[in-house]
Amino acid sequence: MAFGVWPVVVDATQLRGRIARIARSAVHDGPGVRTVVFFKGCPLRCTWCHSPETQGIDAEVLLLQDRCICCGACLGACEHAAARLQGDGPAIDRARCARCGDCAAVCPSGARELHGALLDVGAVMAAIRRDVPFYDGSGGGVTFSGGEPLLQPTFLVALLERCRAEGVRAAVETCGHAPREAALRVLEYSPLFLYDVKLVDNDRHRVATGASNTPIIANLRELAGRHADVVIRFPLVPGVTDDEENVRGVAALAASVGVTRIDVLPYHRAGAAKYWRLGRTYALDAVPATAAEEAASAAALMRESGLDARVGGSS
Repeated sequence: MAFGVWPVVVDATQLRGRIARIARSAVHDGPGVRTVVFFKGCPLRCTWCHSPETQGIDAEVLLLQDRCICCGACLGACEHAAARLQGDGPAIDRARCARCGDCAAVCPSGARELHGALLDVGAVMAAIRRDVPFYDGSGGGVTFSGGEPLLQPTFLVALLERCRAEGVRAAVETCGHAPREAALRVLEYSPLFLYDVKLVDNDRHRVATGASNTPIIANLRELAGRHADVVIRFPLVPGVTDDEENVRGVAALAASVGVTRIDVLPYHRAGAAKYWRLGRTYALDAVPATAAEEAASAAALMRESGLDARVGGSS
């Protein structure tokens, strides 16, 4: 997928969606205990992305070397001769791989994982319902994240409608790089928007994410002007987003559109290993995690603009 090009929805009926994974018991993706549904596909390529398996629109196989027992079941299941064993762990010839997931389906130890299955609304809701008891006690709910959920707006709206009907509190986390009509379509269905803002300078944004921030800022102004509950999420990445000019710029942008709550998200390295598992190189391999005092300092700068700036993404 070329940067800046919005692809067609993967399923013509839009009654199924391409889902990377569903995480349970999350506490940093909105208030309370959350189920997080990670949509597949994103128009950005942030250098620090901790969920690279959600970037491409197609399914992908991740390798978890420490789980491999070298049984060879994957070799017999792969019709494309893409599955390999290398040394004491799994490998893939990605030029041959059809991303069908047959190797993952037969792996007894979970050393191969398929991310990007097509699921219908019922299947996603069944996963969400398992966590309803945790929502009730914590004020939590489900967060539709990604990737970018606005890439599949009809499927997203169908899920939000079902959540509303069943009394499940829902939130949409978006990078904001979406057609205006997609953002406005989802507007009336989501009780809460978690809106990512990374860099206010457009040139710097292009370097760090591969795309312009013009549609992101335009959509933020639209949503904040029409919706009562928009929270900005600001990733604090050392050497990329953490300079004082950018921190103050993000705060000024929030104040200008009427958003009062900002969550400062310290950069962490939890997703670095996923790049190897996908056969990619991690661009920020030498960058350390954000120190607690640096995150606190950034939040304090933002509070100078009259904002409710907090470190972390929970309530």
